[in-house]
Amino acid sequence: MTAPAVASISVDEISAFLFREARLLDDRQFEQWIECYREDAMYWMPAWDDDGELTTDPYSEISLIFYPNRAGIEDRVFRIRTERSSSTSLPEPRTNHLISNVEVLDRRPGEVDIRFNWLSSYFRYNTTDQYFGTSFYTLDVTGESPLITYKKVVLKNDYIHHIVDVYMV
Repeated sequence: MTAPAVASISVDEISAFLFREARLLDDRQFEQWIECYREDAMYWMPAWDDDGELTTDPYSEISLIFYPNRAGIEDRVFRIRTERSSSTSLPEPRTNHLISNVEVLDRRPGEVDIRFNWLSSYFRYNTTDQYFGTSFYTLDVTGESPLITYKKVVLKNDYIHHIVDVYMV
């Protein structure tokens, strides 16, 4: 019996997937963006604690954003679309994402762990804000297109002046 082959997706293919996900957020195509996630995908943006360290447990410590599965992400998009979110009232914000330093951290049969840096610009009320950070994903690469199974977003801004939402990072 042979061991299952490790995932062979290229960095260019991973980058293309990440660029597509970012474009869907920038174009406010949230329903298509949700399709980038597997049903059991966790979305987590830990907070910085008083000692300048990231929180490590989304279930027992404070997080900036935490959805234990895709249903939470779908609910967030519903709130954005129905204006039940204070961060998305009119006028709609404009965003632009830039992605760099895409790196494969680990390959397993059917899965890849990656990290990358990002910078997003956010415009609303005649003001432009920038957010920056590093994201860590686990991708399911068994299908035609990768699916996000785990997403950890490390927001490195020390101070933010608005509510942070999923489309800003």
